Amino acid sequence: MRLSNNLMFRNNLNTILSNQEEVNRAQQQVNTQKRVLTASDDPSAIANSMLYTDKIQSNEQYAKSSSMLSSRLEMEESVLENIKGSISKAQVLTIQAGNGALSDSDREGLSAEINSLKESIFELMNSKSEDGGYIFAGYQDSKQAFVYDSGAGKYVYQGDQGQHSIKVAEGISIKSSDNGFNVFEKASKRLDVDKTTIVPATSNVYVQQQGAFDNFHKANYNADPTAPANANTVTINFTSATTYDLQVGGTTIQSGTYQGNKVSVNGMDVTFTGAPASIDFDLEAPAKQNVLNTLDDLVATLNTPNLDPNEYKQALADANVGLDNAKNLVSQTQSVLGGRLNTTKRIEAANADLDINNKLSKANLVELDMAEAITELTKHETALQASQATFGRLSSLSLLDYIR
Repeated sequence: MRLSNNLMFRNNLNTILSNQEEVNRAQQQVNTQKRVLTASDDPSAIANSMLYTDKIQSNEQYAKSSSMLSSRLEMEESVLENIKGSISKAQVLTIQAGNGALSDSDREGLSAEINSLKESIFELMNSKSEDGGYIFAGYQDSKQAFVYDSGAGKYVYQGDQGQHSIKVAEGISIKSSDNGFNVFEKASKRLDVDKTTIVPATSNVYVQQQGAFDNFHKANYNADPTAPANANTVTINFTSATTYDLQVGGTTIQSGTYQGNKVSVNGMDVTFTGAPASIDFDLEAPAKQNVLNTLDDLVATLNTPNLDPNEYKQALADANVGLDNAKNLVSQTQSVLGGRLNTTKRIEAANADLDINNKLSKANLVELDMAEAITELTKHETALQASQATFGRLSSLSLLDYIR
């Protein structure tokens, strides 16, 4: 078969160009560290890698969200810990205030310190997050959570009961805040009797043993709004100079004995003058009060000179129980907060593992095995060099070289 020079030149040139293309492609793969350079190289791999890319980008956003969530929860935890510490300090001062040897000036000094603690707690309850929103205001975080209502003479909550959430994984959102209503407004006041309902006026009732009275109150208080008007009325009927019957809502529930002008029953000391046939009073309805108002009442008590000793003791008991309940409520919130923080950390770890798996799966689809790629590059370079050398030799052939 006779080969023309044009055919040989064209074939050799095509071979060189093809080898150059392979070398160029292999160099691009090594430089970019990608096996698939264009969608046409492996359509299926490119399509699947794009799905993994979306998952990787979503995980990156979830990682940022988790970091923000952890920061907010840790900030709230720090604020709550400071509030609880201030409440504990106020409790210590309340106990000190019960010292009968204190003078009015001593009480004023305690009052000033407790007032400073109240102001500190007030500022903490109005703490802001990194974006300027009030932590404990619920969804209305642009509005100050707690304010002093001078008309009502008390501190009020003006937020709502919402809780912000942050999405940290597919289908998983975690609350990033707690509203002030749940954290501070649900603290129970001390259970007591309604002093305004005591009849006759020459009588008085003081709760001296809180635990016993709490059990009595919880067992007998009727919260049904349709109950009879006297459903929560306690009556002590004197049946003789030393005996009595105790009624609640008109029903006798126990009998007992007494001496002098005092009946001690179910944690209550009922005192009287004269010889009344009976004494009536109502159980006070359970109520809630935030810690600021509890401290405000305590400050007012300490600043009131010549207060009746029994009234003073009752006011201190109100403060001590209110502060204890407020502190317990903060502790409960901290417990829930800790659970959210732990969940966030676990999800962060799970997202990190998932991110590694997604990146590995994507790499297996489109990224390069460097050892294999360098071997391929070397092979194509050798082929190119061989084709170039062959072309040089063939292009110099002449019929005169074979004529002798």
